Amino acid sequence: MSQFFAHAWENILTFLKVFFDQNAISHIIDVLVVAFLIYKLIQLVRETRAESLVKGFILLAICYGAAWLLNLKMLITLVTSIFQFGIIALMIVFQPELRRALERVGRSQFRFFGLMNGTRTIAEAEHSRMMQTIDAVAEACVQIKRQKMGALIVFERRTHITDVIDTGTLVGATPSTELLVNIFFNKAPLHDGAVVIRDAAVYAAGCILPLSQDTQIDSDLGTRHRAAMGMSEASDAVVVVVSEETGTISIARNGMLTRNFTAITLKATLETILLPSEEDTKTNIKQWIQGAKRKKKDERKEK
Repeated sequence: MSQFFAHAWENILTFLKVFFDQNAISHIIDVLVVAFLIYKLIQLVRETRAESLVKGFILLAICYGAAWLLNLKMLITLVTSIFQFGIIALMIVFQPELRRALERVGRSQFRFFGLMNGTRTIAEAEHSRMMQTIDAVAEACVQIKRQKMGALIVFERRTHITDVIDTGTLVGATPSTELLVNIFFNKAPLHDGAVVIRDAAVYAAGCILPLSQDTQIDSDLGTRHRAAMGMSEASDAVVVVVSEETGTISIARNGMLTRNFTAITLKATLETILLPSEEDTKTNIKQWIQGAKRKKKDERKEK
């Protein structure tokens, strides 16, 4: 019996030595990292044109394996050439998808990158301003809908959209229902473009947004909706759209379009997306108080 336990203990020690061997740990980490990257790649290409591309590559790989087993030299040469030269061509063809995928990775909410990017958080003093802005936008959308006009309103968030702002006219005004309705009046000079709201203020108007390249968009949607979806694909902005034809109020976010909002549901949704939670607000207040205390201590030391 004692020999059995001694033998079992030796086997356990041998297993632990192999498991904790430096090379073994490196292999485990290597496998986990590759598995994580493959999982994220599948998430990025799912339900996009790139999904068909991945299926095509898998089919080619199967063809190559079958050709290698059957020793079909001409087919092997053909498939190898496709893999060598086709990747460069596909990178050019699928450049928009690759760009959006990299932008999504860059917008990932890692805390370390948040410190580098200077993530814009809404302090307590700005909370009420954003609430007023949301109220003005919601009421303006209802009035624009009643007057059978169209509107395109972009809320800038962490991703700066200065290139889009440069295509319009700087306004720098406090948001109000009257201002927004006047901007989108049919005969106003800036009504065709989008209004960009930055830091709870109407920063620019008449801005030109990038159109979505998604071929799966409903054919009933017009240029405004395509522009809203394109803007939400290229950044983390939240875009409010009012259809001139149907009067439907919609929100575009992360390349997805949600329709049929009322004034109440629009206001509630924008507050949920744009305003921080109570915990975030408390954290921001504590940071502000701590910063003020440090500043006072520094001033006393200088005196």
